[in-house]
Amino acid sequence: MRKLFYCALLIVGSAVMVYAKPNIAILATGGTIAGSIDSNIKTTGYTAGVVGVDVLINAVPEIKDIANITGEQISNIDSADMNDEIWLKLAKRVNALLSSSDVDGVVITHGTDTMEETAFFLHLTIKSNKPVVLVGAMRPSTAMSADGPKNLYNAVALAANPKSANKGVMVAMNDKIQSARQVSKTHALNVETFKSLNSGDMGYILDGEVFFNYAPMQPHTTKSIFNIDRINQLPKVDILYSYANDGSGIAAKALFRHGTKGIVVAGSGAGSIHKYQKEVLKKLMQQGLIVVQSSRVDSGIVLPNSSDADLGFIGAHDLNPQKARVLLMLALTKSSDPKYIAGIFNRY
Repeated sequence: MRKLFYCALLIVGSAVMVYAKPNIAILATGGTIAGSIDSNIKTTGYTAGVVGVDVLINAVPEIKDIANITGEQISNIDSADMNDEIWLKLAKRVNALLSSSDVDGVVITHGTDTMEETAFFLHLTIKSNKPVVLVGAMRPSTAMSADGPKNLYNAVALAANPKSANKGVMVAMNDKIQSARQVSKTHALNVETFKSLNSGDMGYILDGEVFFNYAPMQPHTTKSIFNIDRINQLPKVDILYSYANDGSGIAAKALFRHGTKGIVVAGSGAGSIHKYQKEVLKKLMQQGLIVVQSSRVDSGIVLPNSSDADLGFIGAHDLNPQKARVLLMLALTKSSDPKYIAGIFNRY
């Protein structure tokens, strides 16, 4: 595919320079941005994932002023129903697209419920320095206050900007840029929901212009050790939520019996686990279960004490439980050695 040209001219002396528009592929997976309800007032009670990618693109014709756009439907679901099969399909498709010189960046439309998990999975498995941007909406496409169109415009502007290279996977929501590693959904309904509580915003977008505050420090994309090219199934990892009187251990035993290879504990405070639950986990760890300590608190760092680390407990650092689960799944594709996996959590 030959790159097209648009009317942005720079006159230098007597020479006229014409810039080529970048080629951006939009991959749609569903979500609220593709949601609909028979009211322009309601912003809840809608059906997610019913509008197709072509409709999303045509609703924002201005994106064609800044990039040559192609669209592709990967799935059309409520992101609460996201699964490993779609993750692997999406990652492989993004890698295939970005390996072509005809594609300069990828935008992925996605539901907000699990957007941070998909973004982090791609952050660790995409093998390109070209921009990859996830975008969604907190209000359905039928709402008079729909935020999807502006979010999509910003996402394309971000993916089309040369400054976005080598930044890993990003999320563009509500005029802000967030790193896939840091971002979390923090409010159930408000458009001001995606935040990076431990690091602050990665940057922002103003009228299509991109401004960065920082770049991610941990390994990602081409520097990541994870490769899913030949992987068709991910190891089973589950999350246990810690709470007062959490003493039976029934859930942990049941998960292990049904094939769970790793458990992330959403611990209280700085990753604390009820002493009775911890005793059950210790016994399961002796049978090969990998346990990562995270926290149900929104921000902060979780590291096991020295005695727990010696037993094999692994600290999630500043990854929330759902992101720690993503990293643990990928770590288990490399090794089942707790010390090796602890090293991965220290680096990533």
